Parts: sequence; C-alpha cells; structure tokens
Amino acid sequence: MSIHIEHPSALPDAVGRSATGDWFAIEQPRIQAFADATEDWQWIHLDAERAASGPFGATIAHGYLTLSLLPRLVAGLVLVDGAAMVVNYGLDRVRFLQPVTTGSRVRAVTEITGAEEGPQGWRVSSRTTVEIEGSARPALVADTVALFVAG
Repeated sequence: MSIHIEHPSALPDAVGRSATGDWFAIEQPRIQAFADATEDWQWIHLDAERAASGPFGATIAHGYLTLSLLPRLVAGLVLVDGAAMVVNYGLDRVRFLQPVTTGSRVRAVTEITGAEEGPQGWRVSSRTTVEIEGSARPALVADTVALFVAG
C-alpha cells in the first residue's frame, strides 16, 4: 500500500508512515548489463561456474546495482498530489548488509523520516530497506533525500 499525500505542504504529516513495494527479480542479464555499463567485471558477478564454489554459492548483484534500482523499487510508494516533479536530492547513508544472489527477489520498504520546506520545494528524507525474499537480513539500508517541487 502506498502513502498518499494531498499536497506537498502536507508532507510533514506523513513522517513516520511507511510503504512496501512489490517483489522484483534480479536476473543475470541485468547483472551483466550493469557490469558492462560500469566496467566492473569481477568474477563474483559474472562467472557462474567459479561463483558456485565461491563464498555465496552463486553470482551476486553488484551492491551499486541494487542501490541503483531504488527508483524502480520505490516507484509509486509515495504519491503526492500537486507535485510537478520529484528529483533525487542525495543520499545521507548507505549500508550494504547482504549480497543479492542471482535469481533472488527484492523489494523496498520505505519510511518517511523527515520533511522540510526549502526554497526549491520540500526535501523529504526516507529510510529505505531493500529486503531479500526468504532472508532475515536486508540487502541494503539507505537514507535518501528527495525534492518534491510543487506544481
């Protein structure tokens, strides 16, 4: 279920609310594409045979790949009427806690932790946890900031 806010000025009232996204599979072609885009071709990401006998028993997604999927994983979780646009304002803290093995499904749980008005719009802080289906430990926890610009 998403968090629905009627106007950017009501964002402070949403602090403490959370929403959970849908499961999303991380498959090897996506990992390969990310490796090619970033030129990070470590065997742990790409060599299935070698990775099978490695520390995780399979290839794993790059931590930065999982982080880069935050826009996809949180899409639609915070809906603000009257916002002309929402832009990434930055990250305050990121921790990679558990590798995501190829074929795993992940989802985001995001909680609004702060909202303050600034000259460009409302800066909204959130803590997003990327869960791995079947795992007690999350893949990552990120404290993000988004800028909501009123329309």
